[in-house]
Amino acid sequence: MSEIQQQQHSAAVVHSEPLLRVENLKVHFPVNEGIFMPRQVAAIKAVDGISLEINAGETFSIVGESGCGKSTTALALLRMQALTAGSIFFKGEDISHYQGSELRAIRHRIQMIYQDPYSSLDPRMKVLDLIGEPLVVHSLTANKEQYIKRVQELMDMVGLRPEMIDRYPHEFSGGQRQRIGIARALALSPELLICDEPVSALDVSIQAQVVNLLMDLQQRLGLTYLFIAHDLSVVRHISTRVAVMYLGKIVEVASRDELFDNPRHPYTKALLNAVPLPDPELEAAREDNLIVGEVPSARNPPSGCRFHPRCDQAMAQCSSREPQLVALTESRQVSCHLFN
Repeated sequence: MSEIQQQQHSAAVVHSEPLLRVENLKVHFPVNEGIFMPRQVAAIKAVDGISLEINAGETFSIVGESGCGKSTTALALLRMQALTAGSIFFKGEDISHYQGSELRAIRHRIQMIYQDPYSSLDPRMKVLDLIGEPLVVHSLTANKEQYIKRVQELMDMVGLRPEMIDRYPHEFSGGQRQRIGIARALALSPELLICDEPVSALDVSIQAQVVNLLMDLQQRLGLTYLFIAHDLSVVRHISTRVAVMYLGKIVEVASRDELFDNPRHPYTKALLNAVPLPDPELEAAREDNLIVGEVPSARNPPSGCRFHPRCDQAMAQCSSREPQLVALTESRQVSCHLFN
C-alpha cells in the first residue's frame, strides 16, 4: 500500500465506529506470602487502567520497553488472561465477562499471531493439523477432502507450497514457521488479528518479508491489526496509529506520521532518539536524549507520573499527581503534565 493510500485509508477509518474499544483495562497479578494460609501482600500492576480504540481496517500498534505490559494487554484482549477491572467491547459487544461458548464464538473473530514461531507450534504435529486444528475445533469443514483443501488454500495464501502439508515444524525455517502461525490464525477468517511481536524472533532479512506479507493480507482480506512491537522501524512501516506504553500506562497515542515526526511525550522522544540514524553526520549532530536507569518495578511503581524518575523535564507535581491522557488534537492524546 502506497503512502498516499495509507493516508487516505487512515482518514477513512478515523471517523468510523471502533471495531474494538477498551475502557480502563487493568490486569494485576497478586503477590502472596505464606504457605499454609497465603495472603496477598501486594500486586504487580502489569496493565493499570488503559483505554484505547481500534478502528476497522487499520493497524494500531503498541510500542514500549520490555516489561511495560504490551503482551499482557494482548492476552487480556483475547481473554486468555483474566481481567482485574475494565471493559472490552468488540463491535459494541461487551466481551469482558464472556465464558464458554460465548468466548469460543468471539475467538472465531479475534485471533493471535505469537512471537516465537519455534515454541508456538507443536513439534509432534504436521503442518496439516497445525493449520487445520481451528477448523476441527469450530467444525468448519464437512469432510477430510474439504479439510485438506482449505489447509492448502491457507498455505498458498501465506506463501507456503501446498506439497509441504505433511512436514513437521522442524523441517521449516523460522520465517516459514511464522507463516504457518499466520495461516493458522487466518483459518477462522477473523476480523481482528493480534500480532504479538510477530517478527522479533526472525532474522532481519526475513522480517521484511513477513511484514510485507501481513500488509498484503490486510489489503486482500480487509483485516484489522493490533500490532505489538519494540522495533520502531517496523512500527513506522506498518502502522496507521501508534500507542506508546510505559509501565502499564499509555502515555501517548497519535497517527504514525504525527508520532514519528513530532513526538510530544518525553518518553516517546527518548524512545525515538534511541533509534540509530543511517547517516553518520545526522547521528553525530542530533542531541542526546537517552533514557537513563531501568524500568521501575510494576509491583511498586513511582507515585504521580510513572516516568518522572527517568524524565529530564520532570517538575515538582510530576512526583505527586498522576497526569491524565488528554486529547491535544483530534488524532493525538498525551499523558503528561507539560500538556495537562
